[in-house]
Amino acid sequence: MLRIAVQSKGRLFDDTMNLLSEADIKVSSSKRTLLVQSSNFPLEVLYLRDDDIPQSVANGVADIGIVGENEFVERHEHAQVISRLGFSKCRLSLAIPKEIEYNGLQWFEGKKVATSYPYILDNFMKKNGINTDIHVITGSVEISPGIGLADGIFDIVSSGSTLISNNLKEVEVVMKSEAVLIGNWNMDEEKHKVLNEMLFRFEAVRSAQDKKYVMMNAPKDKVKEITDVLPGIKSPTIIPLADEKWCSIHTVLDEKRFWEIIGKLKELGAQGILVTPIEKMIL
Repeated sequence: MLRIAVQSKGRLFDDTMNLLSEADIKVSSSKRTLLVQSSNFPLEVLYLRDDDIPQSVANGVADIGIVGENEFVERHEHAQVISRLGFSKCRLSLAIPKEIEYNGLQWFEGKKVATSYPYILDNFMKKNGINTDIHVITGSVEISPGIGLADGIFDIVSSGSTLISNNLKEVEVVMKSEAVLIGNWNMDEEKHKVLNEMLFRFEAVRSAQDKKYVMMNAPKDKVKEITDVLPGIKSPTIIPLADEKWCSIHTVLDEKRFWEIIGKLKELGAQGILVTPIEKMIL
């Protein structure tokens, strides 16, 4: 049985549970239970605070964990990054009151900066030769300049709306972050087998994103022209129909060029075009 630590609430919790669901790993998301076992996969889920996940994985309380890269780097625990997951993206940035003129990183020399990420900020400032007074805060870091507690802040930024509402502007991006799957260095062979199966499912889910499975009927004398405009993952599947002059063509299209290609298919005589999001077909 493999044990995974996941965040117990927030956006990362929602994204993680969606990933497990899309990978057909059924887990109850009850907030009342700390440890829940999957009903159809050899996995148990341990719900924790995000900042506790790196230590829990490093110490072997959990075998693996899904956590924001920012938290993993900040805690600098002895665990390995197994996979970058591509969701819950954000950045760690420096911000100052919007009315202040900013002329470069040197502005922060001797300034007080409030943050929940002192390790990352200290390393960044030392690397750039800036002497900054780091004030550690948990909670609403963005209010610090407004109440006179700090000159600027170092915090997570997603849309930037929180900065705007607190009359702040983003001036330096220090680190880009996303959800990562981390693991204990000492998992046994049996746990690695379960992990590899889970990674296979995760990769299948990611590969299916923004792709559509397309089926159409087409005149046989137009098959060559139609297949020439289909940039599918592999060669399209062509199936004979009862009418000898027609066939059925099945392929996968990237959503970015979907409507452009569909238009060309219609011009070439394709009919009865049916489209299905490919993530609904995997597994």
